Amino acid sequence: MSQAKDASHKGIFLASEHVSTLVSREALEGRDGAAALAAARMRARNPEADPARYLPDVNPERIPRHIAIIMDGNGRWATQRGMPRHMGHIHGATRVRDVVEHAARIGVEVVTLYSFSLENWRRPAEEVEALMHLCNLYLDSEEPELIRRGIRFRVIGQREGLPAQVVAGIDRVEGSTAAGTRGTLCVAINYGSRNEIAHAARQIARDVKAGRLNPEDVDEAALEARLYTAGLPDPDLLIRTGGEMRVSNYLLWQISYTELFVTPVLWPDYLPSHLEEAVRDFASRKRRFGAASEGPSNA
Repeated sequence: MSQAKDASHKGIFLASEHVSTLVSREALEGRDGAAALAAARMRARNPEADPARYLPDVNPERIPRHIAIIMDGNGRWATQRGMPRHMGHIHGATRVRDVVEHAARIGVEVVTLYSFSLENWRRPAEEVEALMHLCNLYLDSEEPELIRRGIRFRVIGQREGLPAQVVAGIDRVEGSTAAGTRGTLCVAINYGSRNEIAHAARQIARDVKAGRLNPEDVDEAALEARLYTAGLPDPDLLIRTGGEMRVSNYLLWQISYTELFVTPVLWPDYLPSHLEEAVRDFASRKRRFGAASEGPSNA
């Protein structure tokens, strides 16, 4: 084989204002061109992203940009093993890093985890205390790794009511990771979606009363800009572990057109391979966002 022909098979250099990567000539010239560009954009943002390695059967264009997860089943996992419920949360915390890091490797940009809801204060005091302690441990242990990997950490939910040490830890890690550009880990702590929407509505009311906002300008964008998640894309995929068929007051505004995936796997048993399963299922779906599709439809 000649050197010229060999070079054409190895690939050509693709350059744009924000993307530089090696992409095969066949991908650029054939139907996989858009997929190659999608993968290149992922790697330009996060060099660790390699969707072709982990999900070779999935078009990179079909990988969700934002995955939200309800990490359910910790208590049941512990009870099944004769352990106190808080032991399930401890084991569940060990799954967070593996799943979040694998999400980055397959090209996901944002992961939002439901960690502690406003309703969770109703749980036994011992369990709540253990959860707050676990939150502090997580912030302390994961901060250096988040900085090293260029991941921005963000918390949504009410700061009021949380222990002062937890609030201080959240503020510290949000600040130390603010410059991260390779991805975002968003954690919902002391969060409830109805409360979030009411909070945004109160902000709008104050702005209207103060003359900063005209009533005629109150629209979806105005409310969305005042949600805790302002600046983040809406989730493309919501995964719930533990098998329960409900959304539990989680991101109600943001998941209007989100695809849902429920697995019976309890969170402490959840592996990167389960995440890949959910992404494959997501990639097989046709998202219409309310538009009509060809042929019969139940939507």
